[in-house]
Amino acid sequence: MKAGYKHNATQLLKAWCSSMQAIKHNWTLEEIASIYDLPLMELVFQAATVHRHYFDPRKVQVSQLVSIKTGGCPEDCHYCPQAARYATATKRHGLLSYDEVMGMAEAAKAKGASRLCLGAAWREVKDNAQFDTVVEMVAGINKIGLEVCCTLGMLNENQARRLKEAGLYAYNHNVDSSKEFYKNIISTRKYEDRLATLANVRKAELSVCSGGIIGMGESKEDRIGMLLTLTSLNPHPESVPINTLVPVPGTPLGDRQTTSLWEWLRMIATTRIVLPRSVVRLSAGRLERSEAEQALLFLAGANSIFSGEKLLTTPNPDFASDQGMFERLGLQACQPFEYCHVAAPRPS
Repeated sequence: MKAGYKHNATQLLKAWCSSMQAIKHNWTLEEIASIYDLPLMELVFQAATVHRHYFDPRKVQVSQLVSIKTGGCPEDCHYCPQAARYATATKRHGLLSYDEVMGMAEAAKAKGASRLCLGAAWREVKDNAQFDTVVEMVAGINKIGLEVCCTLGMLNENQARRLKEAGLYAYNHNVDSSKEFYKNIISTRKYEDRLATLANVRKAELSVCSGGIIGMGESKEDRIGMLLTLTSLNPHPESVPINTLVPVPGTPLGDRQTTSLWEWLRMIATTRIVLPRSVVRLSAGRLERSEAEQALLFLAGANSIFSGEKLLTTPNPDFASDQGMFERLGLQACQPFEYCHVAAPRPS
């Protein structure tokens, strides 16, 4: 790194962190790159400083992700074992019943989750009996005092409003990567389609959950480009999951190597700095990380996890192991809706 480049990044951070006021929606690629390229220890320190300004660093939001309809998706996302065109070990099943999902919701609440996320392997939401059932599920889960999130594919504004009226708190729709790299991993849906769905979610006054995946063969510039997309959204997404690719045999990315801890750490820290009020979630890839490694990720500003044995179809740490980790690290699980509106920095 050139000395001047490093100096500019440090000066940028000092000026921005000293004010900690207005949220920045006009980051440039060069500015985000200057932060991303900081020496790792300096980057983590700066991210931890930002984290402590906006959040209680001991608090972590815990979600459980449930696949309510698995497999048979017509999309060609290269990382996904649920795509119908790929031969994987994923077992398909139709839409779960209302009672099945409510049983899972009660169990998740008892184990300490504050949010239940419902995922269906659909390209898009259709106005049919299955969607009616999902709306009923949302209403039921909301009644027992859990935050409810859905990830159902593309949806229009009216569908988003129906979910909102039923009690949906958040809608997840990841941008996955940069606009430039996106076409290398998905051809059945455009980047603009992703952004249109996020706009419909906002129009319905729902919380936005949107992030992406690293380790798919993208460049550093693509990771920075994804963050540029997310920071340009106004308001910023309330939740930003940063996944590392879990290679699944049978998918086009099934033979890729696991992303290094250092790459994930650098991405988490940069995300925390440029999206300071967003809840940054450790998503897919956490099972492969030790507690010591996860501790570094929390230190760098991560403050949300998925807990439970599966993330849709891939293995994940269970509640018992996460509870033990929280006790050893001195972390506490958030209560439902505790982070529902992070609108101001914590008092100094």
